Amino acid sequence: MAPVEGFTTSGNGIGPSVAALHAALASVIDPELRRPITDLGMVKEVTADDDGRVHAVVLLTIAGCPMRDTIRADAARALAGVDGVTDVEVELTAMTVAQRQALKEQLQGPGGTRGIVFNEPGSLTRVYAVASGKGGVGKSSVTVNLACAMAAKGLRVGIVDADIYGFSVPGLMGLTTNGVTQSPTRVDEMILPPVAFGVKVISIGMFITGNQPVAWRGPMLHRALEQFLTDVYFGDLDVLFLDLPPGTGDVTISVAQLLPKAEILVVTTPQAAAAEVAERAGAIALQTGQKVAGVIENMSYLTLPDGSAMDLFGSGGGGLLAQRLSQTMNAPVPLLGQIPLEIALREGGDSGAPIVLSTPDAASARALQGIADRLAVRPRGLAGLKLDVRPS
Repeated sequence: MAPVEGFTTSGNGIGPSVAALHAALASVIDPELRRPITDLGMVKEVTADDDGRVHAVVLLTIAGCPMRDTIRADAARALAGVDGVTDVEVELTAMTVAQRQALKEQLQGPGGTRGIVFNEPGSLTRVYAVASGKGGVGKSSVTVNLACAMAAKGLRVGIVDADIYGFSVPGLMGLTTNGVTQSPTRVDEMILPPVAFGVKVISIGMFITGNQPVAWRGPMLHRALEQFLTDVYFGDLDVLFLDLPPGTGDVTISVAQLLPKAEILVVTTPQAAAAEVAERAGAIALQTGQKVAGVIENMSYLTLPDGSAMDLFGSGGGGLLAQRLSQTMNAPVPLLGQIPLEIALREGGDSGAPIVLSTPDAASARALQGIADRLAVRPRGLAGLKLDVRPS
């Protein structure tokens, strides 16, 4: 059998084959890059003796990789499943500078190209900026649940927590434990975002200590958002969500400048006053040239023990907002769904377990799944792309 480049074996061929060991390691997915470790050049070598004892050397991007234990366990489990393997030892070591540079060029292109990949002509990623007129309407909860619902369907999803002052996504996604938020991995200037429930997440909360306030003016906010979009490696995403701060301030304007193709999802409550304020958050798209993808009504009603519904915050606000935005934008803006109030939704947020995953049969989870379904069936568009097709 011809040897596989980068792999060696010892003995007279009685032990596990090189091809089988290679195939096993190809099933190990890097938790941050979401690609097989064999494709990323992370396997330095693997050897096996005639008695089935296997020794593998796996290269980490950095010595302090927070996913080292996961990678070691996954590699050991994969190798142990190969016929003829009796014992497995996985050794972890760090990449050299040259190996890291090769990895960056593999991921980002020659020279480690920097820029906002979602703006490139060939990008098929749908970008949704989740906005609200005011705080407290559940915008962040809606964002993380939609992201997790889409990831559960097999889509590649990312979240940028653009609410710099009021960041909450790490906690809602279970990335904060005892006040400590999981940090991203840095490969030189490239940042690998943490992954939770199959969703890649980046937030300013990952770069500060404890619950310190962020007191920045407009230019600092713009630079932070720009760095999230240029230095963070998300890979090829199907959908990117941005959790915006409430209102129409600096970050909203920066998103329009940095991601002009982003579509706006407006979250409101049924209350008429809330819908009126939310209209401003959606109508800004008229000034920025963006599209409003739809309206989501949260806290629509509370189901009582007898099965009846109580409209705690009134009714009709979401439909009214969709109607007004349709007139303002001179284009149809649909009401994508109405999400009821439920204790389980709040509990899921507090525990970092999105309700669409923890309690999928709950009424609010079903409503969120329905909205995710409507957004997910919209394919990654080819409109405006130049295809290299010539007549033969």
